[in-house]
Amino acid sequence: MDLAGPAGTKGQSFLIAEGRCEGARRAAFAARTTLGDGPTTPSCPDFRGVLQTSGGAVVLFAWHRYARAGSGGMRELVGSVTHVCDDARYRWLSDVVCTLTDEIRPRGHGNRSDVAHDAAELVWEPLAQK
Repeated sequence: MDLAGPAGTKGQSFLIAEGRCEGARRAAFAARTTLGDGPTTPSCPDFRGVLQTSGGAVVLFAWHRYARAGSGGMRELVGSVTHVCDDARYRWLSDVVCTLTDEIRPRGHGNRSDVAHDAAELVWEPLAQK
């Protein structure tokens, strides 16, 4: 949706995503977000969703991101993710914050895209003593 006004035009989209995660952990996911502005304007998309692991665990997640235009029509994102899980195998995720780097890569046809992301646990260390 494009909203035109005296200061210019802003866009806003509502997105529901489904997909799969592969790597150190495998899972299917579903998420929703509201995206602001257009593909060349910086924005702060937040996602809320659920991961269903291949072993049957359910993990709720919240992603907070900053997005900007990258080269070749790609969007670059950085941010953080938190999780909540009561399954003993993944309960440790409830106590960590992870950093994210993402790329949204447009497909050659239509308005579809692929998202590649990397998550890493942010590890707390004591502050240096003066």
